[in-house]
Amino acid sequence: MQQYGAQQPVPPPDSFPGFQQGQHPPHPGQAPPPPAPPQPPQPHLQPPHPQPGWPGGNGQPPAPAQPPAQPPAPAQPPAPAQPPAQPPAPGGPPPVPTAPRQRPEVRHPSELEVPPTESTGHLPLSRGAPVEIPTPDTDPAQLDATRAAVAVLLIGPAGAGKTSVARHWAERRAVPTSHISLDDVREWVRSGFADPQTGWNDHSEAQYRLARRTCGFAARNFLANGISCILDDAVFPDRPVVGLGGWKRHVGPGMIPVVLLPGLEIVLERNAARSGNRRLSDEEVANIHGRMAGWYGSGLPIIDNSRQDIATTARMLDDVVARSLASPPRW
Repeated sequence: MQQYGAQQPVPPPDSFPGFQQGQHPPHPGQAPPPPAPPQPPQPHLQPPHPQPGWPGGNGQPPAPAQPPAQPPAPAQPPAPAQPPAQPPAPGGPPPVPTAPRQRPEVRHPSELEVPPTESTGHLPLSRGAPVEIPTPDTDPAQLDATRAAVAVLLIGPAGAGKTSVARHWAERRAVPTSHISLDDVREWVRSGFADPQTGWNDHSEAQYRLARRTCGFAARNFLANGISCILDDAVFPDRPVVGLGGWKRHVGPGMIPVVLLPGLEIVLERNAARSGNRRLSDEEVANIHGRMAGWYGSGLPIIDNSRQDIATTARMLDDVVARSLASPPRW
C-alpha cells in the first residue's frame, strides 16, 4: 500500500479508481463499492442573454423551478356488470310486484285546498251562477231581508238618489253587501269614453251594454261567495230587452228590481246640485222622468222618496226586499 508523508498533500478523491467526486475513499481493508450506473446525458441548456443587475447576468431574478409534469392517471377499468336477477328458488316466497310510477296530477289553482291555518296566499273562490228565484221550501232564515244574500237592482231617473240610497243601504246591512255602480264602471273607459251628453250613438250604447254586463258578472261572483249586492241603473220600461231583460240575463231571475221615483220637481232640484258629466239638462231630465212613469202598473215595487231622507228611504227598501223575498214579483 502506498504511504504518503505528513508534509505531502493528499491527492484528490477522484484520483482513486472506481470513485467519483463527492465520495469518500474506502477504509483500509474494506472493499470498494461497485461502480455507479452510467447517467443519461443531460440536455444542453442555452444560457440566457446576460444582462447586468442580477447575479445571473440577465437583469431579472431567477425563475422558480417548474415542478415536473405528472404522468396521466391510468384509466379506471369499467365497473363489472350487475349479474342478472336470479329467479326465486322453488318453494320460496313469491316476488313482491312493484307498482308502475304514475305522473303527478295537475290541478287548477282554484281547485287546490288551502289549510285552515293559513291566513294569506291563494284562496279558492266559488264560481258565480245566475241568481234563482226563492222556492216555497226555502229556509226562513235565508228570507230575512236584513241578513239574506240578495241582489237588488235600484231603478230610477237621474237625480232620484239611487247612488246615495244604494251606498247607505249597503253600508248599514248586517251581512257583507257591495254597491256596484253602473256609472263608475262605465267611466272606467278613459280614452275613447263615449259621453251620452254629447249625443247618443252606437259607441255610447255599446259602452253602456258593456258596463251592464260587467256589473252583472261582478254581482254573480259576489253572491256566489256570500256577499250581497245592490246595483243602480236608469232602466226604461219601454226598452225591456236592453234594460230589465239584459239585467235578468246577466244576474239571474232571482234579482229583485225596485223603482225609486220621486216627483219631477225633486229630480230637477237634485240634478242641479250635480257637477261634471253626470249633470244633465233640465229638458233631458224631464224626458227621462216622463219615460220612467211607465213603471206604474208594471208590477214592480215603487218607492216615492220625494219627502224622505236617505236613511228613511233605505229602511223602506228593506221592507220592499222582505216582501219580494216572501213573494217574488213577476217581471
